[in-house]
Amino acid sequence: MKSSTGALLAKIEFPLLLAGLVIAGCLWGFEELMEVARATTPHAFDTEILLAFRHAGQPDSPIGPPWLQGAVRDVTALGSTAVLVIITAATIVYLLLIRRPGTALFVFVAIAGGQVLSSLLKLEVDRPRPELVSHLVTETSLSFPSGHAMLSAVTYLTLGSLAARFLPDRRTKVFVLCLAVLTTVLVGTSRVYLGVHWPSDVLAGWCAGFAWAMLCWLAARLLQRRKMVTDSD
Repeated sequence: MKSSTGALLAKIEFPLLLAGLVIAGCLWGFEELMEVARATTPHAFDTEILLAFRHAGQPDSPIGPPWLQGAVRDVTALGSTAVLVIITAATIVYLLLIRRPGTALFVFVAIAGGQVLSSLLKLEVDRPRPELVSHLVTETSLSFPSGHAMLSAVTYLTLGSLAARFLPDRRTKVFVLCLAVLTTVLVGTSRVYLGVHWPSDVLAGWCAGFAWAMLCWLAARLLQRRKMVTDSD
């Protein structure tokens, strides 16, 4: 009886422990990347990866066939403010229609809070866009952290974890979460290919986005345990 109780407790608390480790690791990574962003000269790590997406000696010529640039622009649009707002709004309306106001509020706070946090972090670091290579899209905001990378992580991971709760088996849950992660990775990588972000900007965006999404998940779990937010409200 005692061993079964211990196993049950371990099963319940392991996700919380894992979430805590992810948050701690992401915060540590973000702090290290912030030091890179504040350096007076670009880190070799940033310049080497950025130039790897261009033909040797031709910083204005991206690698790959001509159609690839259009495809990458399409991918990067998945992390744009307009697309994320549409996806978030559609999700919130759906949750309200099925009478899940608590969950709808959670989605709004998690994603809107991520947007505010991203803007504040950009102002805090005040890093300009890279000028080492040509920009394949026009951007006017600050560079660190990548808003596309961060908000993609916040939005797709939040919605992916929410969707996984309603799926019938573990395989489909894993598929949805992996799809959310893959989309986030593709959006971030597209920002480097397009030349509008240093790789450290994107890594920092992922770190901040994953940490924020995980923190929101922990908060939602705590509120549900205290019956402040339920699925039947």
